[in-house]
Parts: sequence; structure tokens; C-alpha cells
Amino acid sequence: MGFGETFLLLFGALAVTAFARWRGWSAPLLVTAVALVVSYIPGIPTFEIDGELILTLVLPPLLYSAALDVSFLNFRNSLPQIRNLGIWLVVATTVVVGGIAYLIMPSLTLAGALLLGAIVSPPDAVSAASIGRRLGLPRRVMTVMSGESLINDASSLTLFRVFLAIVAGSTVTWGDGITDFLLAVGVGVGLGLVIGRIVTAIRRRLDDPVVLGTLGLLVPFAAYAIAERFEGSGVLAVVTTGLIVGFNAPRTSYATRQQERPVWLSIDLLLEGFVFALIGLQLHDVVSDVWSSPLGPWRSLGLAVAVFAAVVLVRPIWIFGNHGILRLLAPLSARRRARRELRLDEFERRKDAEFDARGVPADHPRRRRRPRPPSDQSLLSIPELTVLSWAGMRGVVTLATATAIPVGAGLGLPEAERQTIFLVAFAVTVGTLLVQGLTMPALIKRLGLNSEAEERQDAAEIAAVRSRAAAVGLAYLEERRDEWRQKYGAEATDAVFDRFTATLERIDAGAEAAEELADDESADRRRDQLIELSHGWLALRRSVVLDERDAGNLNEEVMRRLVVSLDAEELALDTLASQRDDR
Repeated sequence: MGFGETFLLLFGALAVTAFARWRGWSAPLLVTAVALVVSYIPGIPTFEIDGELILTLVLPPLLYSAALDVSFLNFRNSLPQIRNLGIWLVVATTVVVGGIAYLIMPSLTLAGALLLGAIVSPPDAVSAASIGRRLGLPRRVMTVMSGESLINDASSLTLFRVFLAIVAGSTVTWGDGITDFLLAVGVGVGLGLVIGRIVTAIRRRLDDPVVLGTLGLLVPFAAYAIAERFEGSGVLAVVTTGLIVGFNAPRTSYATRQQERPVWLSIDLLLEGFVFALIGLQLHDVVSDVWSSPLGPWRSLGLAVAVFAAVVLVRPIWIFGNHGILRLLAPLSARRRARRELRLDEFERRKDAEFDARGVPADHPRRRRRPRPPSDQSLLSIPELTVLSWAGMRGVVTLATATAIPVGAGLGLPEAERQTIFLVAFAVTVGTLLVQGLTMPALIKRLGLNSEAEERQDAAEIAAVRSRAAAVGLAYLEERRDEWRQKYGAEATDAVFDRFTATLERIDAGAEAAEELADDESADRRRDQLIELSHGWLALRRSVVLDERDAGNLNEEVMRRLVVSLDAEELALDTLASQRDDR
């Protein structure tokens, strides 16, 4: 595929995606459908797909971008549910689909059938998350969806490579498979932690948004390549790096954050459209090959329907079955939780004693006890589980791994079976996007799920943070008042500071206060000092927000909303300063 064809494919996918977003339709479905129609036009060139190239160039940036947006603290709190869906459900789906595929089409061989199971096992939460965000799904459901999509890719790719090796003729035992999985997890997560901390340190010390933005584009590829080089999971390395960098992003410059966000959104849109368009163009040749293959079209079609049904049914059975088991084990869990509460109480008493010995004030954020979740937080409600069980749409990873099966003699999988696997993977992806993706909004509305309770709690947290930030800000202004009195005299200083303080108390927005003061001719000669004062007040507010987040008093997603508003204020302040300098 040459440069010209690639450019046309990217441009076409972007145009169709833009139209779908304008109409409120499913962009992956429309892009695939248009590409399929285009593939039947005479003279359209053949687009060859290198599956490994797609996994290497497309998957890392998509995963990294998703990880940057996931709340690390919410991810950690929901880890039991995420691990259950992201690892064990993937394994269960692989086994069930593999068994069904082997019974229907023994020519696949058991390893080839399990390979198909690994390909179709990971859901892609992008579509479900976008729908849930638009309709106001509760935060913990969104966290589980997003977290699952980050973890299940690593699980499915590890299983994919194990079964692909068996298909190619390698001897792999259960022990080898488990060892490979543990090695992939350990190396991937370990390298991700190291790379994430290194990138975070660079971002804190370097104040150049262009350089940092360029570095951010290279990070996912570097993390993926390094982890794969050391036989680790490149997916987990990218995800871990993204979680670390995203968690520490509020400690970098606001210009870097404002520049990165639209860049990653654009990359996500372009890459997803490219993959679905590429797959749609390939389907024509695949259908033709399957139709003329010795296996026959109807057998392949029957396999696709059976696999689709298995994929759709296994998820709710697993989720509600696991929920029932947790309900049965609830008394045991309650006793364990009570013992953990006692240990936490003892730990907090010891920490309070240490803080008292060090003279840390009682109202310091580090001394505030972290809110503990209610006893039933680990169990989602039935409506939440219903939505989660229906959020099984497949996406880029399923299509990319289906194309990554090597072509050629001596690989252990005949060409007819390989094409059948690709066709089934395509059918499952499109089928889940159609059946589950298009009905998801109606299901959410029917169940009456919303985030109204969370919004009330968020409002209370925001009010408490703003109150504390105002108190800290006023204390800061009083400290600076004494410095200004020595420079400019008591009368002039008190006039400026009283007006500045009143403005801050009234609108709680330092940038707007600075604008109002800067427009005052009497204060114009002290413009630089006023802007510096406003910057200091903004920095204190941001510090308070981060302290509250770290202390567990402020949800991380709420913190990000507050940081965005602070960034907007700082941008306005810097714009004002730049305009004044240009006069």
C-alpha cells in the first residue's frame, strides 16, 4: 500500500467519520459499510494489511490515549471488577468460543479454534463509554468499562500469541503458557512504572509544550517496543505508563495539558477510522475466498452466527454468575472487611500520633481521614450489571489480531481456515456494534441509570474545596500585603489589596480579578506585580485541589474538571499579560 493510497484511505475515513459524528451515528459502522461498498467499485486498488504493523503502530497510541483519561484512583478502587472482566472473562470467552468453533469446524484444530476465541474475546469500551458518558452513566460503571478495555487487550494478545505458536507447530504446555503470561504481566507493568516515572520527571522539569507534546507522541511506541523486546506485555507497559503520566499531569504546565488533549483526540479519531476502513476494504476479497473455499460459505456463516451468540451470551452469564457468588460470600467478606477496618483504625491512630509529634496542623489535608466506601460498594446494582453485561462491543483489537495471523505455507493453519477466522472476527465485531451498540442508549434510558447522586456529591466536594482554597488564598494575600506595604506604602497597598480580595471572594476567579485590576489605570504601574500575585494565587488553588485529591477528599475526575477551569484562568491571565506587553 503506497503513500497515495494510504492518504486517500485516511482522508476518506476522516470524511465519513465526520459525517457520522454530525448525524450522531456510529462512526465505526458507517466507515466499515462505506469501505465495503467502495471495495466493489472496479479499479479500486487492493489494500494489503500487515496485522503486526497495525498492532505496533495503531494499538499503542490508542491505549495510551485511553489510559491518560482514566482516573488512576478510581481504577485502583475498581480493580477487583476490572481484573475479573479484563482477565478471567477473556479466558472464559476464549475457552467457550474455542470449544464451539472446534465442534462446528474441526478442521480449524483445537489450537486454531482457541486462537479464534482469543481474537474475539476482548471488548472495546470506546463505543460503550462514549454512549455512557453522553447519557450520564454512574462513574463506577464507566470506570469498570474503561479499565476492562485497557486490561483485556493484554490478556487476549497473550492468549493469541500462545495459541498462534501452537498452531505454527511449537510445543507449549500449560505451565509454559502460565509462565509466559506472568512474565508478560510482570515485565510490562514494571517497565510501565519505570517509563511513566521517567516521563513524569521530564514533564515536571521541562516547560516547553511543543517538546513535551512531541515526547508524548513517542512515549507509547517506546513503552510498547521496549516491553516486547524484553518479552513483556507491550499493552500493559503502555497502559501503566499512561496511568502514571495521566495521574501526574496536573503537576505539569497548563499549556502542555491544553495542547495535548486535542492532539490525542484527533489521533484516536484518525486511527480508529483508518482501521475500520481498511478492514471494510478487505472484506470483499475475504468473502470471495471463503465462498470458493472447500469449507463452503454456509459452514463459515454458521460458525460466525454461533460464535456471535456465544460472545453475546457468555458475558452476562459470567457477570451475573460472579455477582451471585459474591452475594453468597458476602458474610465472609463482611468479616474480612471488619478486620480490615480495625487495622485501618489502628494505622490512623499511629499516623495521628506521628503528625502530632511533628507538629502537623489538625486541618492539614494529609491528616484528614480518607472516606471509606460503604460495605456494598464492591457489588454493582442489577441495572448497572445489566448495562455492563451488554457493553460487549468488539473493536480495533479484534480486527487487528485477526489480520495478524501469518500467511504462508508451513504455519500450521491452511489459508481457507485463516480466511474463515478473519470473516468470523469481522462478523462478531460488526454484529456486536449493530446489536449491542445501537440498543445501548435505549437500555440505559429504560433502566433509568444516571449520575444524579454523584453530581450532588461532586457539588458538595467542589464547594468544600473552593472554601478551603479561598481561605488559603486569603492567607497568601495577607502575607503578600506586608511585602507590598514596604514597597508601595500602606495606603496604596491596602486600596489595591482590598479590591483584589473582595473580587476573589465574590467570583472566586483570580484571572478575572487580575483583568479587573489591570484595567485600573491607578494600578497599571504595578501590573507585573499584580499578575505575579494572581499567578501565585492560582498556584495555591491548584495545590489545594491536588492535596484534596491525594487525601481522598476529592474524586479524581472532579479534580480534573477543576484543573481545567484553573488552566483556563491561567491562560486568560497570560493572554492579558501578553496583550499589555504588545501595547
